[in-house]
Amino acid sequence: MRRGAWLRLDPFATAGTETAQGWRMHGAAGAQREGCKMGTTERRAVLLGAAALAAVAPLRAAGAEEWPARPVRLVIPFAAGTTTDTVGRLLAQHLTRTFGQSFVADNRSGAGGNVGTAQVAKAAPDGYTLVLGTIGTHAINASLYRDPGFDPVRDFTPIAPFGATHSVLAVRRGLEAANLAELIALAKQRPGTLTFASAGNGTTGHLSQALLDQRAGIQTVHVPYRSGAQAVTDLISGKVDAMFYHFLALGPHIREGTIRAIAVTTERRTAALPEVPTMVEAGLPGFVVLAWWGLYAPAGTPAPIVARLNEAVNRFLADPEAQANLQAQGVDPVGGSAERLAAMTREEMATWRNVITAGGIRPD
Repeated sequence: MRRGAWLRLDPFATAGTETAQGWRMHGAAGAQREGCKMGTTERRAVLLGAAALAAVAPLRAAGAEEWPARPVRLVIPFAAGTTTDTVGRLLAQHLTRTFGQSFVADNRSGAGGNVGTAQVAKAAPDGYTLVLGTIGTHAINASLYRDPGFDPVRDFTPIAPFGATHSVLAVRRGLEAANLAELIALAKQRPGTLTFASAGNGTTGHLSQALLDQRAGIQTVHVPYRSGAQAVTDLISGKVDAMFYHFLALGPHIREGTIRAIAVTTERRTAALPEVPTMVEAGLPGFVVLAWWGLYAPAGTPAPIVARLNEAVNRFLADPEAQANLQAQGVDPVGGSAERLAAMTREEMATWRNVITAGGIRPD
């Protein structure tokens, strides 16, 4: 049976209240209309039927209220030690305290997050399997991979936006470019020679470089690494010219002066680098790139469960201690409604589809 088909086979999933109301209307009002034509046995049968169907909605609502009655699995589609893993475990701990039931962080990495995310897409929509999705799993991979194993919109119920982080455009210390305008001019003078490192094909850093090429009309060389740490090491040593990467990894080296920051990908300047302009200020209108996280459940997850999870996530993100813990990982709390996450998912999918198509980008 295809996942989600049970919703259509269960008549009470969508029409339970209407059915109960219909029985009450036709039973009670019908008995009055028929009057003496209805005997005692028939009248008793109608009343019993109405009472039984009227009890259906409270019983089903109680099922949602009793959730979670057993441990909930929070799939983290990346390896232990990654930022997604760290913030996912913070969230799991909060949800465990909030609901008095274990929320178990379960790392299922592989294929850019597709392995774990696909497992959740195929899970029962009962609130017992969730995924901490990312810009990769829920915006980029649908266009980057021929078949990621799921559809980010069709196969998931958005719960809440979680957090976001920006990138810094940094260059090696000896590069003859003090700002973005000079970097673009240098790239135009030397087409196909300036090298940009990234943590791998299809990562936010890679796509930011592709977006820069497209917006600025330049041609740079992408150098993918197996990890961001290796890429940063080669940037410091001067083996590559530049890279887009998150501040948590680049910040210490920027402060030491071993690399230089020339722009940030936020809409406004950041508190961590107040002297560094945004890409927009530096001359590229609309160049705002944020890596982000959101909490999702399988499509068809009951609305009452989604509402309770959304409330719990937003409560967590409003807590000063939680905010400090997230910001220590370079993540800014976001929060908001399920509808906001749904809209963001669609918009981001469209944005990165255009970049990936124009750049002819593939995962390897």
